[in-house]
Amino acid sequence: MGENGALIAENRRARFDYAVEETMEAGVQLQGTEVKSLRAGKANIAESYVDVDGNEAWLINANIPIYEPAAQFNHSPTRNRKLLLKRKQINQLIGETQRKGRTIVPLRIYFNKDGRVKLMIGVATGKQAHDKRDVKKKRDWQRDKARILRERG
Repeated sequence: MGENGALIAENRRARFDYAVEETMEAGVQLQGTEVKSLRAGKANIAESYVDVDGNEAWLINANIPIYEPAAQFNHSPTRNRKLLLKRKQINQLIGETQRKGRTIVPLRIYFNKDGRVKLMIGVATGKQAHDKRDVKKKRDWQRDKARILRERG
């Protein structure tokens, strides 16, 4: 994330459900009311995903709520939004997703230091149920260990 960037929304479930192997920053093509809504800190990317269609990458199903003061000039909250990537990056994403079990997941949406909306995307593979249990077990043990050490000291 940018030095002075402000986090808008994070897909916390993504790192639990997927093993993220590589990340990439992408710009997002937005309408004015969408930017206003994001500046108010409203967005949800938990159920969204990225789809590469031909020469373009799209953010699908991201929910940016309508901006109330805009009245009839508002946007559709869950419309598909084009990701602004270079051709080389899109080719790289196409190559990665053609390998077995790979998908592109949005990780977080934020303002960079220049005030532009950026989307951090990750190329990931889905985790099996036993992998998720291992992660949960390790996280619980770290929490318990920290509590025990605090009680002793």
